[in-house]
Amino acid sequence: MSATAIKDIQRLVECQSPTEDLAACVKVVELAVEISTQVLEVPAKLVTENGRPVFWWGAEKPKIVLLCHLDTVWPHNSFTPTWQVDGDNAKGPGIFDMKTGFIQAMYALKGISGAQNKVALIATTDEETGSATSKGLIERLAKDADAVLVFESAIDGKVKTGRKGTAMYQIAVTGKAAHAGLEPEKGINATTELAKLVLQISELANPTLGTTVVPTVMQAGTTTNTVPAEAKLDIDIRSFTMAELQRIDTAIKSLSSTVAKVDVTGGINRPPLELASTKELYEKLELVAKRLGMPEIGHASVGGASDGNFAAAAGAKVLDGLGAVGVGAHAPTESIIISAIEPRIKLISAFITELIK
Repeated sequence: MSATAIKDIQRLVECQSPTEDLAACVKVVELAVEISTQVLEVPAKLVTENGRPVFWWGAEKPKIVLLCHLDTVWPHNSFTPTWQVDGDNAKGPGIFDMKTGFIQAMYALKGISGAQNKVALIATTDEETGSATSKGLIERLAKDADAVLVFESAIDGKVKTGRKGTAMYQIAVTGKAAHAGLEPEKGINATTELAKLVLQISELANPTLGTTVVPTVMQAGTTTNTVPAEAKLDIDIRSFTMAELQRIDTAIKSLSSTVAKVDVTGGINRPPLELASTKELYEKLELVAKRLGMPEIGHASVGGASDGNFAAAAGAKVLDGLGAVGVGAHAPTESIIISAIEPRIKLISAFITELIK
């Protein structure tokens, strides 16, 4: 099985699908539908959600949702070579995050009689940029599901039972332009005012609770001899608790300057995925693994967010990290362990079978 699965993974990886390229995302979903006709008895389909393509196989109102995404962070031809196998490792853009997870989910469904009546395999195409168009779909499905299984990559082979929630903001400071040499005192320096805010923003982090507040992209000024009239800053915030995200949200939206105009846009993007939402499914997975004679799978909490955060916030029981075993999400080292594919498919298949009894 793994030889056929790796060929299908290669096809998906070589069909590059950066989130921003809508045509490429349509193409990769069309390919995924084509692959499904060769693997599964019941055909999949491409549906459109808020103008974006979504892969859909199975029940219209599923009790078990297998949640994936087929978009990647990699611009066309930015990961080279696009496909490479070296011993037990395969490399390529999106292979670890998360095209292998999608193929493992699809192959796990093979041979489960009647799965299409209770299970849906869903793959979106805007996860890497925050799931703006697919969030509503995920929440609707999760609300009525008994379980949402997320096929993001594993962490050292472990599933993910906790994820930080995320918040994203942009601070725009508007000052007043003036000649930097002749009369700088007549200007209001947006760069200087934004710098003051950066120091306040950085102080909002709470390392004890794992809350990170990171100023990222900054833009300011027009020419070297002009007092900057405008400055902008992007901020990335992550926390394991909703209370922390709300604390920071209040603080950032209260930022001000005594001389310049400060506008804040953005907010909480994904709520945290907490153990209360994942513990039950994780314990069931370990029982299935034990029954199959497999070693303990293990679990971990991670800083990155996923669509599983949305599903948990909608009230669903969630288990994340059921995808590829490998390393290097979003990095030039992105790769998978080929020999881990078949055992993972076997485990997932048995787990789905247990859940739909």
